[in-house]
Amino acid sequence: MPLLSADPAAFPTDPPADPDDLRCITGHDWAAFSVLREMTDHWSRPGWPDGARAYYWMLTFSDMPALTDLAVRCQEALAPLGLDPVPADGGLHITLARAAGRDAVTRDRLGALTRTAARLVPQAVTAFTLQAAPLAGSRGAVRFSVGPWTPLVRLNTALAEAGRTEGLPPSKPTAHFRPHLSIAYNDRRRDARPVVNAVAALRELAAVAVEVTDVQLVELRRDGCTYRWDVLESLPLTAPVRVGQVRQ
Repeated sequence: MPLLSADPAAFPTDPPADPDDLRCITGHDWAAFSVLREMTDHWSRPGWPDGARAYYWMLTFSDMPALTDLAVRCQEALAPLGLDPVPADGGLHITLARAAGRDAVTRDRLGALTRTAARLVPQAVTAFTLQAAPLAGSRGAVRFSVGPWTPLVRLNTALAEAGRTEGLPPSKPTAHFRPHLSIAYNDRRRDARPVVNAVAALRELAAVAVEVTDVQLVELRRDGCTYRWDVLESLPLTAPVRVGQVRQ
């Protein structure tokens, strides 16, 4: 697995000391989020105006009641802050890698990318179990920490290699990858302290297990203050590997 490294544009800037220990990951995420003094507008990101589209590799979670219930519970508690909640019944996801701009590739080229990824991904990691743990955030979102990171980093690496093979190099290196699962986006500059305090009250909720059995190539679009997508391809992984049993 490639070593993760510091990146001033990432959040947190540094990776956790142990990317497979959930307590280490959640503590590291919280340490970074808890000292924020200002949050930024997530929707002001360059290149993502309303209606923008692009192709991404993601893990999508549309039929996982325990994860949905946990997300809704946290969203309801945070509702007075006026954040933009991620639709819990079909919008929860982990972004793995950007595949390409929508206008930069043809469907034939996407097909070639998918075939290459279908060959490389199962060699990198089998099906696995993640833990989604409340709750921390970033400069522009409130989000669950997730772990272990090893299978996610291996997926990112394999998908990046597939892109390079097909002349579609990744937009950022795997070393700067910071896996997370957002549940709400911040839509303006604001004092971070009320958000941090509200999030702190939810940190004792129990983590939930999330089974990961496939990876999706999606056409992602911004629809107002929400992300929507159409799944173009779904690449199955292989036999399950439980937390603590990620293959080396």
